[in-house]
Amino acid sequence: MARGLTADDGLLVVIDGAKALRAAVDSVFGDQALVQRCTLHKRRNVTDYLPRDQRAFVGRKLAAAFTDPDPDKGLRAAQTLARSLEAKHPDAAASLREGLTEMFTVRRLGVSDRLARSLSTTNAAESMISVARDTTRRVKRWRDGTMVKRWVAARAAQRRTQLPAHQGLHRHADPRRRPPPPRPRRCHTRL
Repeated sequence: MARGLTADDGLLVVIDGAKALRAAVDSVFGDQALVQRCTLHKRRNVTDYLPRDQRAFVGRKLAAAFTDPDPDKGLRAAQTLARSLEAKHPDAAASLREGLTEMFTVRRLGVSDRLARSLSTTNAAESMISVARDTTRRVKRWRDGTMVKRWVAARAAQRRTQLPAHQGLHRHADPRRRPPPPRPRRCHTRL
């Protein structure tokens, strides 16, 4: 806010499950911020409470619920899964229920599927954090703070050109616009 960020037109905040982050968003932005919880963090958190042989199955169920184009249907599927986990894995069920409605915020906005996949996780932010960490880790003697900023900015700009185009960010202007169906791939089999 001190640097000019405003939420006058609303704000989408994508966070992991940290309660302190959620409290900070509420404190600073109040009702102006819509919160989307990271679906990948939620899947990991829930499956970590399960025996190894059940993790993949529950992970697929959660992925299907979180990517359902109908957020109400996805929420019902996740709630059903939580009820089925309750008897044998109450900690996994409780983890799933915590902040569950915020797992579908982006889907409720009605954005395209590709953009929803990008905005439903904290991967983009974590990717840029790792760029900064990897860039600064290799240099032992910095001349000054502006040198650090220049190097990190240059590496971030380079990384930006390497991002996959399929994330759907160019389609954000019209969320009802659907991407064309994927072209069939040719299968070349060698005998």
